Amino acid sequence: QVQLVESGGGFVQAGGSLKLSCAASGTISINVMAWYRQAPGKQREMVAEKTRVSTANYIDSVKGRFTISRDNAKNTVYLQMNSLKPEDTAVYYCTVRTIFQAQYWGQGTQVTVSS
Repeated sequence: QVQLVESGGGFVQAGGSLKLSCAASGTISINVMAWYRQAPGKQREMVAEKTRVSTANYIDSVKGRFTISRDNAKNTVYLQMNSLKPEDTAVYYCTVRTIFQAQYWGQGTQVTVSS
């Protein structure tokens, strides 16, 4: 079992920055670490993902503004969000997928960007 604890959400004005963190604990054999988000009335969407060894993938709307990084020794993934826009407002979820293809989700953290 893997437990995920997220932190770093909050309220920020447009153009501002936030950094999300997600620490994984438990039985660890993590391959993919990723961030998803879900805005009110919309489907959950992948924002950024990174495997243990490969480069990162981003949804087009955040390219150049968001950066995903991970500390494999600490089983922690980060999402640095710059130049935030009101349309980035959502609940952000950390998720990991193990080498056995089991997927786990964090509880979510609210990010609100005012115009």
